[in-house]
Amino acid sequence: MTKYIFVTGGVTSSLGKGIISASLAKLLQARGYSVAIQKFDPYINIDPGTLNPYEHGECYVTEDGAETDLDLGHYERFLNVPTSQANNITTGRIYQNVINKERQGEYLGKTVQVVPHITDEIKRNMRILGDSGKYDIVITELGGTVGDIESLPFIEAVRQFKWEEGANNAIVIHLTLIPFLAAAGELKTKPTQHSVKALLEYGIQPDILVCRTEHHINADIRKKIALFCNVNINAVVESIDASTIYDVPLLMMKEQLDKTVLSKLKLAQKNEPDMESWKDFLGRLKNPTAEVKIGLVGKYVELPDAYKSIIESFVHAGAKNECKVKVEYIHSESIHPENAKERLMHLDGVLVAPGFGSRGIEGKIDAIKYVREHDVPFFGICLGMQCAVIEYGRNVLGLKDANTTEIDENTANPVINMMEDQKAITNKGGTMRLGSYPCDLKKGTKAYAAYGKTHISERHRHRYEFNNDYLAQYEASGMIASGLNPDSHLVEIVELKNHPFFVGGQFHPELKSTVANPHPLFVKFVAAAMEFAKKKIK
Repeated sequence: MTKYIFVTGGVTSSLGKGIISASLAKLLQARGYSVAIQKFDPYINIDPGTLNPYEHGECYVTEDGAETDLDLGHYERFLNVPTSQANNITTGRIYQNVINKERQGEYLGKTVQVVPHITDEIKRNMRILGDSGKYDIVITELGGTVGDIESLPFIEAVRQFKWEEGANNAIVIHLTLIPFLAAAGELKTKPTQHSVKALLEYGIQPDILVCRTEHHINADIRKKIALFCNVNINAVVESIDASTIYDVPLLMMKEQLDKTVLSKLKLAQKNEPDMESWKDFLGRLKNPTAEVKIGLVGKYVELPDAYKSIIESFVHAGAKNECKVKVEYIHSESIHPENAKERLMHLDGVLVAPGFGSRGIEGKIDAIKYVREHDVPFFGICLGMQCAVIEYGRNVLGLKDANTTEIDENTANPVINMMEDQKAITNKGGTMRLGSYPCDLKKGTKAYAAYGKTHISERHRHRYEFNNDYLAQYEASGMIASGLNPDSHLVEIVELKNHPFFVGGQFHPELKSTVANPHPLFVKFVAAAMEFAKKKIK
């Protein structure tokens, strides 16, 4: 029988429910349990695919093509297990499902209401992963903060779910804040007490409290929290600020969060968590033997969460190479031909990030021109790859007006063009080329050297592609298509023959990088940056 864990948040947002959920799942997985994590988001969008990265951070894409919350990236990076459409549910999807059922006549004679119809649909989605029979434990993270109006149906669904399943089959972990008041010189428990009181008003007694704090919580504070929040003292767990999110599983293991959870769920302790490979990763991460500075050229750099998976991929690849990767955010609108050298010459590598729309695209192209001409290691992702194709067309092939039809529909040289099956689509949500697609690599290329095999699969999120009408012209001059889709022959990877490392991928490699399996293109890119740094020193 599948056991269920619900993770709620109180006091303030951004406390790290996703990291706590992923860390607990990692510990349970390391004990031999099969674990899945899902995220319920209270916004009315069907998915985050149409949200501005400034609004919500990056949109994470799963193997099956679901556009999801960025927390699913944490789940995959920690567990090394792919997620799917079932792992991320929004209020919008819940209401859409209920309204569709109402239109189809499933509720004939009934008044459709939040309780029971919306809460029943929420509970049905909560059980999908558990009903699959694949998992011993399902962890459900509830977005938002207790007390938010939009979160109330989810909280009520959890209350009902816990009553239906029984105390030993479903528990609630409440993540809260213990602020430190510098003027008083002490930690304050009152916000946590009020947060738990709000949860109790909705009929839920939390089983475990995870307390975010800047300072260690002593025994007296734990006792006070336990007494006034009606939990066992061993169920008060400290979550102190960490230097990296990858420290959190070990901190939670030290706090015995996994043991407490297993005890509450009446599950066998099995073995102690096998975290040796995780500790090895942390050892390499924290004790680098080299350092490189890589510029991330993008248009959303004011909000680093817009590139969360890219940043974490550099962490994984850096640890693999025993190298500290210092990422410098560079706004693409700030780059132009006159200052490209000044902005980029101190870097050991440049990654041009994905994005949509015309803003900042010329700055990306100018950055690529500089790194191509000066043999600086380059990695382009999605739009970054397309910009590399445009730059090469303009400055090497002499196609002065080369462009993408996303920016200029009337360009005489549409080297990047909208895919044929996208041209008739008018709805914007969930209609791009999404999810995992196969790719065949050419032997003797940088891509093949990175992957070490000819057949790969990568995740996509785009509407525009390399225009194959120009492929022969590009390859004849030195930019080769080293990766092609075997079915559609769409160009997936381009690279330059006579360059230390110049690779662009139409897909999003950052979405498949995990602690256990750093992405090979990121690993090779960081290695190339290390070589470039050595040459600069010489």
